[in-house]
Amino acid sequence: MPFAFNKLWSAPEINPYNKKARSIPVFNPINKYGRVFFFSYLGFFVAFWSWYAFPPLLSKSIKADMHLSQNEIANSNIIALTATLLVRFIAGPMCDHIGPRKTFAALLFAGAIPTALAGTAKNATGLYFIRFFVGILGGTFVPCQVWTTGFFDRNVIGTANALVGGWGNSGGGITYFLMPAIYDSLRTQQGLSSHVAWRVSFIVPFIIITAVALGLLLLTEDTPTGKWSERGAVVVLSHQTHSSVVPTTGGLTDKPGTTAGSFSSTDEKKRDKSTADVESANGDVQILDEVQHEVVVKPSFKEAVKVMFSLQTATLCAGYFCSFGGELAINSVLGAYYVKNFASLGQTASGRWAAMFGLLNIVARPLGGFISDVMYKVTGHNLWAKKLWIHFLGVMTGILLIVIGRLDPHKLDEMIGLIAVMAIFLEAGNGANFALVPHVHPHANGILSGVVGATGNFGGIVFAIIFRYQKTNYAQVFWIVGIIHIVLNCAFIWVRPIPKGQIGGR
Repeated sequence: MPFAFNKLWSAPEINPYNKKARSIPVFNPINKYGRVFFFSYLGFFVAFWSWYAFPPLLSKSIKADMHLSQNEIANSNIIALTATLLVRFIAGPMCDHIGPRKTFAALLFAGAIPTALAGTAKNATGLYFIRFFVGILGGTFVPCQVWTTGFFDRNVIGTANALVGGWGNSGGGITYFLMPAIYDSLRTQQGLSSHVAWRVSFIVPFIIITAVALGLLLLTEDTPTGKWSERGAVVVLSHQTHSSVVPTTGGLTDKPGTTAGSFSSTDEKKRDKSTADVESANGDVQILDEVQHEVVVKPSFKEAVKVMFSLQTATLCAGYFCSFGGELAINSVLGAYYVKNFASLGQTASGRWAAMFGLLNIVARPLGGFISDVMYKVTGHNLWAKKLWIHFLGVMTGILLIVIGRLDPHKLDEMIGLIAVMAIFLEAGNGANFALVPHVHPHANGILSGVVGATGNFGGIVFAIIFRYQKTNYAQVFWIVGIIHIVLNCAFIWVRPIPKGQIGGR
């Protein structure tokens, strides 16, 4: 069936069993599902902008003002990633307990405060302190993904997660345009000194983050059925067209029992003969167990550990360690890499070329999720297709990183071209990874998203440390990171997409 463009602005068709949308009203912020989509990517966008607001000004203006060494700059990049690593681990359980919407808003407010205080930093120690707490904003990725997973059905969840993640990630590219532009404007039009201008420039993201957080709280809902405490209300339609509301209870590993009265013995016989499509919730089929098992519950410590240390979680973590970890580390040094190889560009021009890397998220990350959904559909809902797509993108990224590292381009067009192609595969890998996440341990989506998201940051820290000890030998680090990509992706190819016997997530 061809794609209908009117779905981009029309109110979506709703799955009657779980109240999730079967299409994405991208251009309809009036619709309930459209508002969640809008604030998901906008919240993550402004968070990513502020989180990466330092690197565009750090290599020249801030460095000169604070008399920073190259090692101190590298240390500040690592510290910013470390804070986000910790916050993402915490954000996962928070999403399961109080809901992703409130978690999202809390992290935005918490990160806005140190953003406003960025100008108080006077030396390297102050910079470390501020960047650590601004790093809270990087944790917004977890509630961003958990929130959309709760509102969009499995036929489009890969695309939905990839779109909000990709458009949000593009804030890391936009910041390379915005922060130098704000800084230049304050210097030329307001007559501020460099010492004052870069400090005042951080007030802009603070104001916008606060406004977005307030809008998110006031204009959206926790779940399709209302409050987070009511998320267990699953609508089940019987063959007689009446509905009953079934509360979901129990632990992560419990198999939900069939609710009396929802289906008769006649229905059960029909179910055995049915060829109904569970994904679209059509036909006379008993899917209550599966729908109930996908409702997020508050996990016990034992249940959480089981999810965190499964092979499927390790596979997703390995992929995201490479893709998002690589993106974070490269985004921190790319402007400096351009300055090193093309000194005539200066801070502003090199920042603009470096911005391209982050801006490609607008297209590349959604593409990774969209292709994942298409492969899932054409293979008859086979999750191996989604999983192998992740590994393919990871290996291709590794190959391209090795090529860039070995060539160390000194022709601008060659450098730009190679970085762009590599970025497409790298960022598509992020989208592909979180297109599979909703299917794995769906009853613990907050925990899983938090662990996988945090592992991406851990990858960023590891790669940033490698960059630090290689100082300005960026090319060598590129091919080292490329080898790591290939090895980790190949190591987990054999693992099943979801645990054997899992209910839900198919």
